[in-house]
Amino acid sequence: MSRAMQGKVVVVTGANSGIGRATAQALAGLGATVLACGRSAEKIEAAVAEVRASTGNAEVHALVADLSVMAQVRDLAQAIRQRTDRVDVLINNAGIGSDRRVMTEDGVELTFAVNHLAPFVLTTELLPLLEASAPARVVTVSSAMYTSVKALDLEALVYRRDGYAFQASYGETKLANVLFTRALARRLEGTGVTANCLHPGVIDTAFGDDGDLHGFNALMFRVMKWFLPGPAKGAETSVYLASSPEVEGVSGRYFEKCREKDMSPLAQDDALADRLWERSEGLVAG
Repeated sequence: MSRAMQGKVVVVTGANSGIGRATAQALAGLGATVLACGRSAEKIEAAVAEVRASTGNAEVHALVADLSVMAQVRDLAQAIRQRTDRVDVLINNAGIGSDRRVMTEDGVELTFAVNHLAPFVLTTELLPLLEASAPARVVTVSSAMYTSVKALDLEALVYRRDGYAFQASYGETKLANVLFTRALARRLEGTGVTANCLHPGVIDTAFGDDGDLHGFNALMFRVMKWFLPGPAKGAETSVYLASSPEVEGVSGRYFEKCREKDMSPLAQDDALADRLWERSEGLVAG
C-alpha cells in the first residue's frame, strides 16, 4: 500500500459518514494522520474505529463540533491546535441541505452557516498551522449545483427572510464555496498554501437523512440513491486534491472527476468574492 501521505496531518470535516468518511479512510490508507471531525460523538468515534481497523492506521482521531455554531467551530480549531502544530491539508467536506428555513443561535440561516461560514471560520483559524506546514492545501467540497445561480444577493444568502427554497439556498451556498476558494487563493499567494474546490459527483450518501429534507424532497433523494455510486467514488477528487503531486502549487481552481473544470462567469467575479469575504468577516467578528 502506498504511504504517500506518511507524516502529513489532514483535517476532514463531516467525516462520520458518506464522502467525508470515505475521504478520511482513503487518506488514512495513504499513511496520513487524520483528524476526523463530526457533529455526533457517537457517530464520529464509531467511524474512526472502523477506519483504524480497515487501514491499520492508528493515527486517526475523532473531534466533535456542531459546525452550525461558530463558537464550536472556533473550539474545534483550538482542539486541533492543542493536538498538533501542523496541518498539511484541510478538507472542508461537511455540508447540509435543508428544505426549511432554520436560524442558528448565531442568527444566520442554517445552510449558509454550515456550508459557508463554518469553512470560512475554520480555515482562517487554521491558517497559521497551514502556513507553518507549507506546502499545504485547503480543499473545499462544493457542488455543480452552484452553476444554477445567476445572481447572488448576499443579504438573502445570510438570512432568507423572504421565502426559502432548498435548491436556491443550497446552490448559493455552494457558489459561496467557489467564491471563497478564489478569494482565499488570492490571499494565500506566496505563502505556499493552495486552495481549491470541487464537485464530488452525485453520490449515494447520508445527505438529507437527518430530517433536513421533507415530503417530496426527501422521497426524491431516497429514490435517487438507489441509482448512484457510493461514497468512495465521491471522495476521489477530494483525495486527489489532498495528495496528488499533479496539483502541487495549483490554486484557486474548481475540479470535477480529478480534472480542472471551467467556472461559471459569476464564480469568477472576484469583486463579489471580496464582498462575500468582507460580509463573512463581519458576521463572525468577535
